[in-house]
Amino acid sequence: MYKLIALDMDGTLLNSKKNISNSNLTAIKNAKKIGSKVVLATGRPLKGIKKYLKELDLINTEDYCVVFNGAVVQNVKTEEILCKKLLTINDVKNIYDISKDLNIHLHLLTLDSCITPKIGKYTQLESDLNHIPLQIKDFNKLDKNLEVVKVIFADEPDTITKSIEKLPKELFKKFTIVRSAPYFLEFLNKDVNKGTGVQLLAKNLHIPKHNIICVGDAGNDIHMIKYAGLGVAMGNAFPEVKNIADYITLTNDNDGVAHVINKFILNNETAV
Repeated sequence: MYKLIALDMDGTLLNSKKNISNSNLTAIKNAKKIGSKVVLATGRPLKGIKKYLKELDLINTEDYCVVFNGAVVQNVKTEEILCKKLLTINDVKNIYDISKDLNIHLHLLTLDSCITPKIGKYTQLESDLNHIPLQIKDFNKLDKNLEVVKVIFADEPDTITKSIEKLPKELFKKFTIVRSAPYFLEFLNKDVNKGTGVQLLAKNLHIPKHNIICVGDAGNDIHMIKYAGLGVAMGNAFPEVKNIADYITLTNDNDGVAHVINKFILNNETAV
């Protein structure tokens, strides 16, 4: 039996209107009733998913979330942090210098703020989606003690694609770099990804990987999909995500999450 299902949010649990469908909501509630642990694993901060956690009734002391793409694993009710892996200010300055060379917008996230040297369309989107304050600061004068969770290139999809091609190769050894959306390219501590986040939580809960399902659609979901006993790609997932998945479900606008839960948890079926 699958005892834990980790769900990405945008493009997975949420439909294109950023809502949880009735079918997905019902399937999650039924999975919880038979003892399966449901965990949101997202690039968003805890503040950015609280309304969804409340809607799903995942707000109790036994509920956890994997946020900031695995950089933080946190108790939902108490907000106790089980794990936190950060970037240094020197890391930030390095990425910032490259962003200037590429002429691309960027911002950084702390646990409770979004900071940018210059407001752009997609930096504002990050702030609005996650209900976190947006601050403008000189990145050359950041407090050396600032706890930076991640840095994000935030720009037009074509600009992001071109920037990936131009990034120095050594950056991919120094950081975990994932494309979480067509307009976001994220830089995290090299030991951080959703897979390590889910793995840490599973160890804490004494749940072996063969009892875990992970579901996602984008590049930042690849690590956890590879880690899981059953790795699932959404029907709307990036091609590279589908290529590594054990199973491809329906799209996020066709209740793909509910399909997975109904097939593999509620009916107690196994992957083939």
